[in-house]
Amino acid sequence: MVSGNLTRLADELGTGHNTVAAFQIDGKPIRGRITRLDGDVIGAILARHNYPQEAARLLGEALTLAVLVGSALKVEGRVAIQAEGDGPVRIMVAEYHTNGGLRGYMRFDQDKWDLLERVNKGDLPHPRQAIGGGALAITIIQDNPHVQPYQGVVPLDGKTLAECAEHYFEQSEQVPTRIRLAAGQMQRAGEEPVWQAGGALIQKIAGDENRGDTEDDWNTASILFESVTDAELLDDDLSLGRVLFRLFHEEGVRFESPTRVRDECTCSAERLEVTLKNMPDDELIELAREEGSDHLKADCQFCGRKYEIPLKNVISATEH
Repeated sequence: MVSGNLTRLADELGTGHNTVAAFQIDGKPIRGRITRLDGDVIGAILARHNYPQEAARLLGEALTLAVLVGSALKVEGRVAIQAEGDGPVRIMVAEYHTNGGLRGYMRFDQDKWDLLERVNKGDLPHPRQAIGGGALAITIIQDNPHVQPYQGVVPLDGKTLAECAEHYFEQSEQVPTRIRLAAGQMQRAGEEPVWQAGGALIQKIAGDENRGDTEDDWNTASILFESVTDAELLDDDLSLGRVLFRLFHEEGVRFESPTRVRDECTCSAERLEVTLKNMPDDELIELAREEGSDHLKADCQFCGRKYEIPLKNVISATEH
């Protein structure tokens, strides 16, 4: 943990490309996290599928949210941000593992999306428009197989994905939270546009006998936090430390060393075999028969990797 004059230390976080860092406002009951993702991570994930521009932006925000939430886990595991509904975006999943791996995908209906764009006439769709009458689920899945996943679900009733996530923390965690998410394509002169994403989160630490009432400090921090812009969160030339300095320079900030975030899918042939073994043998045999092969074919929805699993590896010995 680094502490001191933030003016001097503001650049120690660097540009923050593909990192996430925790911070706390000095002497105040406020903690937070901040992240920035560039083309090597967010761009690579979004480029694997042919998403409409604004659909890709929404998934970029979800991936950023997954990093902010997942990096706070105190145990080894992953956080999955999932929204599912009857709108143009049928399902959207963003998943962050505490080892720094990030992956995500969405499925969408092109005809419904085209209609939404015509209706909005260039305006950005809010989550309910994009996803429809669905919900936002945040699931914590520990690596320990003996621990059941924990899931909180809230309606998609915010104007932005960040607002929906704030409602999750208020309702499921009872932790006052403010979140800012930004994703977009950035372009320098003479270069192709590249996707970038950035986000920040602050949370109120509950009062106690030592802290006393923390409401005034929280209200002040919330007002300052709301002043951060999308441009600041995405700006290559502005370090994450400088972003924090602009927001909280009067109070000062302590921040931890950043954690690297990388584009990484957890799929594998071994994990797929475990999943297939949980299916009835007759269904697996029928799938193989339909494909005219003694192998089962599957594509990873996240990274697009293709697998061919020998049927004999996933059915019981009596069926061979």
